[in-house]
Amino acid sequence: MKFISPRGTKDILPQDLIKWDNVERICRSLFKLYGFEEIRTPLFEETNLFIRSLGNTTDIVQKQMLNLQAEKPSLSLRPEATASVVRSYIEHDLFKTQGFAKLFYIAPMFRGERPQKGRLRQFHHIGVEAIGVNSAFLDAEIISLAYEILRRLGIENFQLKINSLGCKQDKESLAKNLKELLKKKISLLCQNCRLRFNKNIFRILDCKVKSCQEIVGNIDFKNDYLCTDCLQYSNEVKSALNKLNIPFKVMPHLVRGLDYYTHTVFEISHKDLGSQDAIGAGGRYNNLVKELGGPDIGAVGFALGFERILMVLKEQIPSVTSNDVFIATLGRLAFEQGFIILDKLRKAGVAAQIDFDFSSLKSQLRLANRLKSKLVVMLGDEELKQNIALLKDMATGNQERIVLVNLVEEIKKRL
Repeated sequence: MKFISPRGTKDILPQDLIKWDNVERICRSLFKLYGFEEIRTPLFEETNLFIRSLGNTTDIVQKQMLNLQAEKPSLSLRPEATASVVRSYIEHDLFKTQGFAKLFYIAPMFRGERPQKGRLRQFHHIGVEAIGVNSAFLDAEIISLAYEILRRLGIENFQLKINSLGCKQDKESLAKNLKELLKKKISLLCQNCRLRFNKNIFRILDCKVKSCQEIVGNIDFKNDYLCTDCLQYSNEVKSALNKLNIPFKVMPHLVRGLDYYTHTVFEISHKDLGSQDAIGAGGRYNNLVKELGGPDIGAVGFALGFERILMVLKEQIPSVTSNDVFIATLGRLAFEQGFIILDKLRKAGVAAQIDFDFSSLKSQLRLANRLKSKLVVMLGDEELKQNIALLKDMATGNQERIVLVNLVEEIKKRL
C-alpha cells in the first residue's frame, strides 16, 4: 500500500529547504537588529485559550480548529501563535522579570481549511509580538520590520494596507454604525453573513463571497467612530510611517479576522497570490493580555506566511546548494584513504562528500558537478604510491598535485 501526505500538507524536500533556510537567515538577522528574542511554544494549547482570544464567532474557531478529541480539557493544534505567546508571557511572569518583551517565532500552524492555492492545513508563520508598551511609534516599528523583511528578501510589488479600529468603545460604535448601514441589505447577504449580522458584524467585512464583498465595498466608511485620543494615535502611526518613507494605503474596510485587535490593524498583500493575496498581517491588541489573566498592558505584532513568501519569491533565492569538496576515488584502498580525508575536511569546517557506490571516475565527476562542488580530490592507486592527491578546480579545470599530509590545509587556502 502506498501512502501519501495528508490533504492540505506538504513535504519540504532538501532542495526546498535551501530557500527556507535563506528566508530564515535573513529574518533572524533582522530580528536581531530590531532587538527581538526567539520563543517556542507547544504545537497545541487548551482549546479555550483560542476561543477566548480569537472569539467564539470567528471562522477559525467555528470552522477551522483541529481539535485533539481524546483529551480533557479539550486541546487544539494552534491556528495562530499570538495567543500562545501571550499565554507564555503571562505564565512565566515575563511582565515582572522582563517587562517589555520583544519576541519572535518561526513555526508551523494548523487549520482545518479547504486546501487551495496559498492555503494549507499545516502552514508556517514568521511572526513577532512586542508586549508591554503602548506607543504609536512601536506600531510603526513593527510595520517597518515586516516591510523590511519583504524588501530584504527581494520581494516587490506588495501593498501595505492599514486602518484603525480604535479602543473598545470605538469598536462598539463602529459595530453599531455597520448595523445601521447594512440592515437594509441583510437579505442580500450570504447565509453566513446573515448570522454574523447579530453575532459579530465585523466578520461580514471579511467575507469572501463576491456578492457580500460588493455590498461592503459600497459602504461609505468614515472614521468618526474614533474618539479623540484614538484618532490622534492613528495619525501618529501614519506620521511615523511617513517619516520612515514606508508607503501605505488607508483601507477603512480592513478589520482583520480576529476579535482581539484594537487600534492599528494592517495587512500586506501581493497580486501574484490570487484570491488569497495576503502575505501577512498584524496589529495592536491592547486588551488581550489582561483578558488572558495578565496585567493591563498593550501589545502589537504581526505574522507573515512562510509558504506565501516563497510563492512570490519565485527563483530569486537559489534553489541548489553548493558543496566545497568532492572526493573521487578509484579502488578500495583509495576509497579508504579518501574516507579518512573526508573526516579531516569536515572536522576542519569544510563541506565535503564522497561517492559510496565505487562508480567510475566519469560518473563521480558528474556527481561532483551536480553537487556544485568547488574542488575535487582525485585518488587512485598511483596517487597513493606517491602519497599525493590530484586537486581539481571545477571552475577553471586546473589540476594540481598535492602531498597528502598538506591536503587539508591547501584546500582551506583555496576556499
